Amino acid sequence: AFGLVMVLSASSIDSLKASNNSFAIFGKQAGFAVIGLVGLSLASLMPLQWWRGRAKFLYMLTMGLQLAVLFVGVEINGNRNWISIFGISLQPSEFLKVAVVLHVSVFLAARVRDLDLAETWGRAGVMMAAAMALVFFGRDLGTMLIMLIMFVGLLALAGMPMKLLRLVGVATAILIPLALSIGSGSRIGRITAWLNPSAPDPNGYNWQAEHGMWAVSAGGIFGAGLGESKMKWSWIPEVENDFIFAVISEELGLVGALVVIALFVALAFSFFRIWQRTSDDFSRFVVSGVMIWITSQALINIAVVLRLLPVLGVPLPLISAGGSSLIATLGAIGIVLAVERENHANPLSGRQGRMPQARQVRRTR
Repeated sequence: AFGLVMVLSASSIDSLKASNNSFAIFGKQAGFAVIGLVGLSLASLMPLQWWRGRAKFLYMLTMGLQLAVLFVGVEINGNRNWISIFGISLQPSEFLKVAVVLHVSVFLAARVRDLDLAETWGRAGVMMAAAMALVFFGRDLGTMLIMLIMFVGLLALAGMPMKLLRLVGVATAILIPLALSIGSGSRIGRITAWLNPSAPDPNGYNWQAEHGMWAVSAGGIFGAGLGESKMKWSWIPEVENDFIFAVISEELGLVGALVVIALFVALAFSFFRIWQRTSDDFSRFVVSGVMIWITSQALINIAVVLRLLPVLGVPLPLISAGGSSLIATLGAIGIVLAVERENHANPLSGRQGRMPQARQVRRTR
């Protein structure tokens, strides 16, 4: 609900210019919210066994759509990460996040007694790397980094041995700079401008980030008032999407910005409590993946607006405009609610102090 209000405020000027209707973008986002909430409700009512049985199909379907993006995709702002189906623009990578979490969770749950074997983690890594590669080839570095963080966090919480986890950490430390250095000139230009903010900027790579910070600083403690942002008057590109936190800070001030951060902290804490109460391995892995995805994406989006990171094109979950992101995120939360529903239907002791099954078997032997 808060996201819809802020999308209306942030998009009203650009929407008026584009379509002579201040409510055009808001109307689309409201429609996506309805679809997402219906999807959340349906997902929460599905038995977890239903999700288990269809995880591989969903993975293959979303991988196919993401592969199709490379050939018939629509390019927006240098990223080829959208596909048009019957006139509807869709971003398959958002749904691919959910599908990979489900598919990898099924795989790891079926091999929970072999979690000390490198082969188990290698096969899981291949599933994840294939998804990230398709997204990267579409030149969507931001989404790829979110997926990388989500996958590494999922593997860590699933019980990957520390030796292998260190290797993954080293590989990640090498992969991220390499990915940043390969690709479009605009991406390299944005990163260089972020590293050297006082250097000459004839191409305007710092324009979006600078005006975003101006909006944040103009908000003060209590903000200019809802709807009173000046930077949304075409001064910030993608203001209702990647930089909506700047408008929140300008209109609602430090207080409003802290409320948004507190909402994400509360959401993360709710995920963590569900994770603690879950004893089924598949369910636990799914909750881990969704928790890390949403919280890390929110953190990165806010860090970009505050110029702690270069501009990556990552939306603020549940708040930024964008149908695919909103529907996929709400659907993922619906799956977590299905886990919690089964926790209540089959009350078991929490996971605190519970050893992974593979270690329990070895200790018993």
